[in-house]
Amino acid sequence: MRRKKNATRRRHGMQVVTLCISTTMVLILLGIVALSVLTAHNLSNYVKENLTVTVMLTDSASVNDAHRLCRELYHRPYARNIDYVSKEQALKEQSEAMGSDPSEFLGMNPFVATLELQLKSDYANRDSLLWIAKELTRRPLVTDVAYQEDLMDKVNMNLQKISLVLLVLAVLLTFISYTLVSNTVRLRVYSQRFLIHTMKLVGASWYFIRRPFVRDGLIVGLVAALLACLLLGGGVWTLYRYEPHMTEIITWQVLVVTGAVVFLFGILITLLCSYISVNRFLRMSASELYKS
Repeated sequence: MRRKKNATRRRHGMQVVTLCISTTMVLILLGIVALSVLTAHNLSNYVKENLTVTVMLTDSASVNDAHRLCRELYHRPYARNIDYVSKEQALKEQSEAMGSDPSEFLGMNPFVATLELQLKSDYANRDSLLWIAKELTRRPLVTDVAYQEDLMDKVNMNLQKISLVLLVLAVLLTFISYTLVSNTVRLRVYSQRFLIHTMKLVGASWYFIRRPFVRDGLIVGLVAALLACLLLGGGVWTLYRYEPHMTEIITWQVLVVTGAVVFLFGILITLLCSYISVNRFLRMSASELYKS
């Protein structure tokens, strides 16, 4: 009898461990998708704010004039960051890139002083760039404004497609996750279907019968969510180590929301699956239990 009880406990323990592992893996996948969806907006802003608008200045523009223009532009609503590149600095950078000094055979410095303007994400689109470029070219010190218009359009279009794909993937993964966890919970409850029927025969209420299964489901959901959050956090920390700029995309707010989603989904899905599975066997008669 003792051996039988020990075997039953071991089997029950293995079922709980299997459920916990499967739920953890599902929550990790869901967390990755949730993290991707939540960071899509930050990624869009990061890409847009790192696109550069080059403002070319006249040859007569002095360093003081350029700095004065920078201060004026900083007060404009679209300006996020401005870097001044002098003629000498431009010549040095191009000489290093080409491996030769163009001024040696031209007899002059062919480059002009420029301002490297980075826009706020709300203004990094075609319509805003058109009126920003017109406003800048009206200034006496500015000769031309250059930016990659096609690149801007492609970035906006691709980010919209990525966001849509991630949203569809999140919905599909939520359905698949529920199915996987539901089947695992159902197998665990199935192994104890005769115990459930026996308790029902001796007059136990449905609430009393359901309570241990729902309690175990809650514990499994909490443990699985905690493990999933720890693994996801470890992955993000590793990413931070190799790519420090990722802190601008995966912010602490995104991490908090992702963790809350993982915990909420982990608890809800195990509670719901346990409740539904136990009710299914509670409604069955003795003959139906043997056929199931």
